[in-house]
Amino acid sequence: MAAGETQLYAKVFNKLKCRSTPSLLDPLLGMGFPAHTALKALAATGRKTAEEASNWLHCHRNDPSLDDPIPQEYALFLCPTGPLLDKLQDFWRESRRQCAKNRAHEVFPHITLCDFFTCEDQKVECLYEALKRAGDRTLGAFPSAVPLVLHSSISYLGFFVDDSPADVIREFAVMFATEASILADCSVKPCTKQLHLTLAHKFYPHHQRTLEQLARAINPGHRCQWTAALYSRDMRFVHYQTLRVLFQYKPQNVDELTLSPGDYIFVDPTQQEEASEGWVMGISQRTGCRGFLPENYTERASECDTWVRHRTYTFSVVPDMSSRKDGEASSRRNGEPNPPSSSRSLSSLQSLQATIVRRSILVVRHGERVDQIFGKSWLQQCTTPDGKYYRPDLNFPRSLPKRSRGIKDFENDPPLSSCGIFQSRMAEFKLEKKVKIRVEPGIFEWTKWEAGKTTPTLMTLEEMKEADFNVSLDYRPAFPLASLLPAEGYDDYVHRCAVSMEQIVSTCPQDGVILVVGHGSALDTCTRPLLGLPPRDCADFAQLVRKIPSLGMCFCEENKEEGKWELVNPPVKTLTHGSNSAFNWRNWIQGN
Repeated sequence: MAAGETQLYAKVFNKLKCRSTPSLLDPLLGMGFPAHTALKALAATGRKTAEEASNWLHCHRNDPSLDDPIPQEYALFLCPTGPLLDKLQDFWRESRRQCAKNRAHEVFPHITLCDFFTCEDQKVECLYEALKRAGDRTLGAFPSAVPLVLHSSISYLGFFVDDSPADVIREFAVMFATEASILADCSVKPCTKQLHLTLAHKFYPHHQRTLEQLARAINPGHRCQWTAALYSRDMRFVHYQTLRVLFQYKPQNVDELTLSPGDYIFVDPTQQEEASEGWVMGISQRTGCRGFLPENYTERASECDTWVRHRTYTFSVVPDMSSRKDGEASSRRNGEPNPPSSSRSLSSLQSLQATIVRRSILVVRHGERVDQIFGKSWLQQCTTPDGKYYRPDLNFPRSLPKRSRGIKDFENDPPLSSCGIFQSRMAEFKLEKKVKIRVEPGIFEWTKWEAGKTTPTLMTLEEMKEADFNVSLDYRPAFPLASLLPAEGYDDYVHRCAVSMEQIVSTCPQDGVILVVGHGSALDTCTRPLLGLPPRDCADFAQLVRKIPSLGMCFCEENKEEGKWELVNPPVKTLTHGSNSAFNWRNWIQGN
């Protein structure tokens, strides 16, 4: 370490020493970590233990930004605990189930006390002191009960804090900002406007009534222990998407990430040009490394899932909190526990029973296609000089059905790969001999995405019949193939899908399951009309569709009692698998 850096961190160390921090910093310095990276690790882990900071440093040993002087961003929230929090979390879950996710679901229930601000790593301990001083000065005046008044508008639903209690809370926020400025040299902007606890934000207008009904079930007078909590986040990834890893993945190439269940990955939607279908480029929160990863090994996470909880200050005590386990709140990163397993089991059982008697629609994306594996030139790879089909790789199908123009007809209508055929048979209950296929061109892919400038060339019903597909010759489609327009507009596309689904639903029996197999886009455009949702923004739609894997599926049930359709868990388990790169034994022998 340079002499100047040693003197700088010696001053920091002496200042922290009086605040009982040597037990955290000393072990890290003794392990040989530079002071600036040791302090960075402590800040990133909430300054809890030296062991956590040491583990963080070992995981980030290949992090290219490890030595960059990038501070964390911090914010102070007033968080409810106790019975009121339980009711709020019930609302969080039920509102998401009935009305889909909205912006409020990105963060746990809270009242914002200040905007996010930066603090240098060596001064984080001073923030804790600022929180304690502000809390001690406000404790005597803090209201025994915080009055919450429900407010609703076309895009916002939440509780407002009124009267003198709000003034006390705002005064606490101002005190914290002042102390943070003095002790930690931070520029903190306290919340001086209307204090509020958001329940739903930026939701669809037709969900307002349902959300209001759910909100009225929350008694704001429930006993509550209010706690001021200091959180931090990595400021570099504020506008990124956050993914949570579901399955372990070992890299097969040097530019891929190692994944472990529970990892979080930051993904910039604007920087995915290099990624092929089914893959994304991301940065691992656990290691700081950047690389490709299979997207179907992950699920969308909430914004606050990667936040770190630092210190808290509790203002009031709930008398009956003894009924809760002492360590329950502290064991949660963002204060949102999982529902009891018995409740989940009961819910799954009831859902299964309901499926038997309710009409349902299962929308599924097709299985893996050969062009997804072998690229746009797949046809040249499996065609002999005289125009015959042959199988150059086991993942090509054994044979191709006869087409009027021969193999050329498959150029823009690629078949499933061998793996795709296997996937489909696993997921679809071997229904090919039990039900007839009704070909509906109205749910075909958005033609703007098609390579040709003419109507897509699909197999005719006669060709499908000759290939032994159990196809219906009597079905009258909502949109005949000849009616599809090349390079149609987005509004035209979603309209024809909505009209097609309306006909499909109206002509099918009033019970049982309707199976719709199409492209990945069908999971969105064939379900949103049923659910009463407006079309997505075109850019959001395109971004969503590219993330749908082979055999991805959505399941809708008809709730006749309430006259609406609802999204529920599909009756078929997901099928997740890793990639398998091409292998050339000649190259391998010569390379070794």
